[in-house]
Formats: sequence, C-alpha cells, structure tokens
Amino acid sequence: MKSRGNRDQVVVITKVGSDMGQGKKDLSAAYIEKAIDASLKRLQTDVVDLYLSHWPDSATPYEETLGAYQKLLAKGKIRYAGASNLDAGQLRAALDVASLRGLPRYAVLEPEYNLYDRSSFDGPLHDLCVAGGIGVITYFSLAKGFLSGKYRSEDDLGKSARGDGVKAYLDARGMRILTALDAVSARHSAKQAEVALAWVMARPGVTAPIASATTLDQVDSLVRAASLKISADDMAALDKASA
Repeated sequence: MKSRGNRDQVVVITKVGSDMGQGKKDLSAAYIEKAIDASLKRLQTDVVDLYLSHWPDSATPYEETLGAYQKLLAKGKIRYAGASNLDAGQLRAALDVASLRGLPRYAVLEPEYNLYDRSSFDGPLHDLCVAGGIGVITYFSLAKGFLSGKYRSEDDLGKSARGDGVKAYLDARGMRILTALDAVSARHSAKQAEVALAWVMARPGVTAPIASATTLDQVDSLVRAASLKISADDMAALDKASA
C-alpha cells in the first residue's frame, strides 16, 4: 500500500485479542491500546478500517472492550469495530451493553460459514445479524479448501500443507456436497470453489466471504466468483446436499 500509494482503495481489516505470545486471549483496554499501535506500525498505515475482537474474552467485560474501541475511534486509529467467533448470546450481550452505555456497537461479525460448516451461523446468530443490520464476513468460506473439489479422499490430503485440516470433511455429507458442486459448476462452466463462494454470497444476511489465494490464477477465480449468479434451483440443490 505504501509503495503503490493506494491506501484509499484498500479496506484494511485486522484483529485483536488472540494469543500472540501473552499466554491468553485478551480484550482488555490496556492490551487493545498497545496492540493497535503495533498493528499500525506493521501495516505502515495510520488507520485500520475494521478492527475485530478475535475471540470472546470472558475475563474482560464488554464495557471495557467497547470503551477501548470508543477511544480508538475518537483518535482516528480505527473506523469501525467488529467481532469474530461470537455466538448469538454473546453478540446480543455486547449489543445490549453498547446501547445501554452509549458505546460503539459491533458493526460486523466474522463467523465460520460455508456449505459444510453451517450450524454455528444459521439460526439465531443469523437472525440477530439481519435484524440488527450487522455486516457478516464469513471465514473458512471454502472449508479450508475442501470446497475447491481437489480433496476427494485421504490420498489427496498431501496436495497442500493444510491438507490435514480437510480430513474431517471426507465423510458422506462432504461427498454429497461435492457431488452437488460438481453438477452446478458443470452447468455454469465454473470451478467448484467459485460456485461454493457464490452460494455463500447469495445467502441472506451475508455481506461477503473471506477466501485466500496463493496464485494469480486463484485470484482470477475469486474475482469470477463475485459475478457468478446461480439459479434458485442451483441454490436448492446445494442447500439439500449440505443440509
């Protein structure tokens, strides 16, 4: 960003609170204040567009965490605050504290969500985000690469350094999802990963999926996924396979 001078064309999102060597999850005001300055230095920018609480921290009250974000907003170090990995009860509690104390509320949630991993977001958490107008950016949107279709058996796990993390998906339901993805991708002359991301993007309440790329070809594929429109019948087939 610095060398290209394109900071105003980039949305910078990062997180705080995970164990970065301190031995615990930490959303205390003191840690947040220290962590944001370290992030800004590493990123070589003066503001983070979206700053996410990475994990729930039961040792720190929501009021303290949100109060720390209020100070960062006032100083112009962040533009919005959000959270990752909260369940419906935790998000509701954080929103209630923000409303009661006049503190900034979480504007964005980052849950794990994809065709295989649906249970933690579908239901009360989804409904709360929709009702509250909270943006949703999904992580592991390709189920750690499983939904790319390149992992069909344990023999395929060696295709990537992350292969071991895919093993749990190699069950009957996972194979059913891949079969549905194969059929829909063939109808659209698209890659399975593109269809899987298009499904996430078409889900009510989802703002955008997070997906990673290690090659330029993969970047091009992610771009194509953003413009891929799958039909109601395609959605129904994918929903049925992943139910």
